[in-house]
Amino acid sequence: MTRLNLLTKSGQPERYTLEGVRTWKAPEKAAFNRVVYSAAHVVADPRQSHDPWESPAIDWDATLRYRERLFGLGLGVAEAMDTAQRGMGLDWPTSLELIRRSVAMSSDYPGALVASGAGTDQLSLLQPLTLEAVSAAYEEQVAAIEAAGGRLILMASRALAAVARSSDDYELVYGKILQQTREPVILHWLGEMFDPALAGYWGTNSVDEAMNICLRVIEQNVGKVDGIKISLLDKEKEVAMRRRLPASVKMYTGDDFNYPELIEGDRLGYSHALLGIFDAIAPAASSALQALAAGDNARFNAILAPTLPLSRHIFSAPTRFYKSGVVFLAWLNNHQNHFTMVGGQQSARDAIHYSELFRLADKAALFDDPALAASRMHQFMAVQGVE
Repeated sequence: MTRLNLLTKSGQPERYTLEGVRTWKAPEKAAFNRVVYSAAHVVADPRQSHDPWESPAIDWDATLRYRERLFGLGLGVAEAMDTAQRGMGLDWPTSLELIRRSVAMSSDYPGALVASGAGTDQLSLLQPLTLEAVSAAYEEQVAAIEAAGGRLILMASRALAAVARSSDDYELVYGKILQQTREPVILHWLGEMFDPALAGYWGTNSVDEAMNICLRVIEQNVGKVDGIKISLLDKEKEVAMRRRLPASVKMYTGDDFNYPELIEGDRLGYSHALLGIFDAIAPAASSALQALAAGDNARFNAILAPTLPLSRHIFSAPTRFYKSGVVFLAWLNNHQNHFTMVGGQQSARDAIHYSELFRLADKAALFDDPALAASRMHQFMAVQGVE
């Protein structure tokens, strides 16, 4: 029986006994009836001499091994997105290198899906901006990703949010970019809880009006849109938008609070998935999706239900720091041998947060090797002054 000291919500040490027991296993050959992407984190390299606040140092081998793991579980990879700390430590040149490597590696895995984020993050928000500059930045990234053989996720743009004066500006820029893409893209509407710089996206602070504008963009460019991922953490808004989409356009849930019921769906439809939490719960997600494809909805829900408290904790406010929880769990599960993040983001959450994360991950039976996870957690707590 493995036991260790963790912190309570009041900051007091408390003895915790591991209790998680897996009742599922990841399928050997996954087959799903939903299109599923896991946004994937990057593994920093703490052995490189660099300024962590100025330039990212990436452990390419460990980063790509993690993507191989996701492919092996039947999950697609949403590359160079916010889960990879895009805009929070991962710059555009490093993102493009990551995209090139992932796309090239995916050819070794028949049927593997990779969709990569195209944005405008090469622009400085400290300089004067124009709509023309935003469009040109999108065009540069779209062209580079397509040249690498990649599929596109058109990311929300901080620069566009800063310079746009009305919904017309969003329609103009998106329409211009979408008409140039080779293949239909996935749009990503990222809510301000994930990135405060995106407040008022689509030219309004009203979510309902923003939805109308976004739907208008999709309808005007329907042949160029594979689907849309919305990350608003509001299941009612997602379902409402899903029911209004053109028949050819998929809804990809980005709701890390309510993903089981949105993926399962109802008699009027369902959401596909493009989720950051799937990075952290990949084996459980794969097993659950396999059950759903086999028509065993009860099994699907039974596997994912224990992961929801963990996901809601990892994505708790301030939500933009959720990446630290994803990487922490990757370290506990030995997918990397350190807990260091690009930009020093491991410091974005405190020891109380990580203590609760450990408890919830154990209850969801997400530790591949519970003894190793407990040993690493003990080391982490010791650094926090808790023996």
